[in-house]
Amino acid sequence: MSTREAAIARRTRETDISLKLVVDGSGQNSISTGVGFADHMLDLMCFWGGFDLELECKGDLEIDSHHTLEDIALCLGQALSEALGDRKGINRVGFAKVPMDEALAEVVIDLSGRPYLVFDDELLPAVIAGDEKDVWREFFKSFALRAGMNLHIKLEYGRNGHHLLEAVFKALGMALGHAVVLGREGVSSTKGSIDR
Repeated sequence: MSTREAAIARRTRETDISLKLVVDGSGQNSISTGVGFADHMLDLMCFWGGFDLELECKGDLEIDSHHTLEDIALCLGQALSEALGDRKGINRVGFAKVPMDEALAEVVIDLSGRPYLVFDDELLPAVIAGDEKDVWREFFKSFALRAGMNLHIKLEYGRNGHHLLEAVFKALGMALGHAVVLGREGVSSTKGSIDR
């Protein structure tokens, strides 16, 4: 079996990104986004998903982290989609519910090729690790779009923004790890193809 991996390079006036994703990895990561909190969240996601991620980003952080996080999510989603190829044999659907101290988050995904995001971020505080909470909605939206993923994130309860997002990223990693497992015959679809 060939290794499921992809490398993406993206350069704009706002960001310069180099990314390599190995789906069948061991959770070994080298991540430098310029946003320490994002490094931590992406490391958690890949560790719990069993992915290897090499990521370097230089972004216009003198403005804020919006462009950096959005563009990283676009590259990450594109890499996941390319690494999965025609998606034959994958479970396709994955889900996980993860606690982090007082917080509990549930993530359910379908790598259907049809992007959609459901994310009620009402429980998140307005500012997390120095950034407005909306940057995370943009991250998840961009990731789902480029990955061709139906992504549902539910924050059950919690108060601490770090804990809430940590639970989300761990659950996202676990859900992805389950969804990409090979073992089915052909495409996981009753219509015989996955929309892309």
